[in-house]
Amino acid sequence: MQTGKLKPQGVKILKMLHILFSFCWVIGALTLCLLAFITYPESGDELYMRSRILQIIDDYFIIYGATGAFLTGLIYSIWTNWGFFKHPWIIVKWVMIVLQILFGTFVLGPYINDNVMIADQLRDAALTDPTFLKNLSMTQMWGPLQAGLLLAVVVISVQKPWKKKKIIKNETT
Repeated sequence: MQTGKLKPQGVKILKMLHILFSFCWVIGALTLCLLAFITYPESGDELYMRSRILQIIDDYFIIYGATGAFLTGLIYSIWTNWGFFKHPWIIVKWVMIVLQILFGTFVLGPYINDNVMIADQLRDAALTDPTFLKNLSMTQMWGPLQAGLLLAVVVISVQKPWKKKKIIKNETT
């Protein structure tokens, strides 16, 4: 079954959407990391609010951004000439993106969501709760790595490394 290709205007719209969703994902990840490091709640209510804000950033910027970037990337691969395996840098991007989505879904997301519940239930006691502190520590450790890898994907997208070089033949005899 042959799939049709997008027309040039469709590719432009797709590119704008892909950039928008990617931007939401990257900025969400950077903002989440920044807030996890520079805010110091002093009460249970403040701790709950910070935890809830981190969850909102995760739910609305990171998750929607990642989902949108993934889906627009899928459309790019299917309905444009980029494909899935045409260039090594595209393969690297796909591997990195899928692994980051899985890691965010099954590791980082639960830390953030659990901390909202803990902070809501324990309030002031959450400031010293071992589970809460471990979750926060894991978020502070793995969040910046995740954000850094997202920035690496942006660099790969722009630079397109490992691209096949055209060989120019010199026909002097």
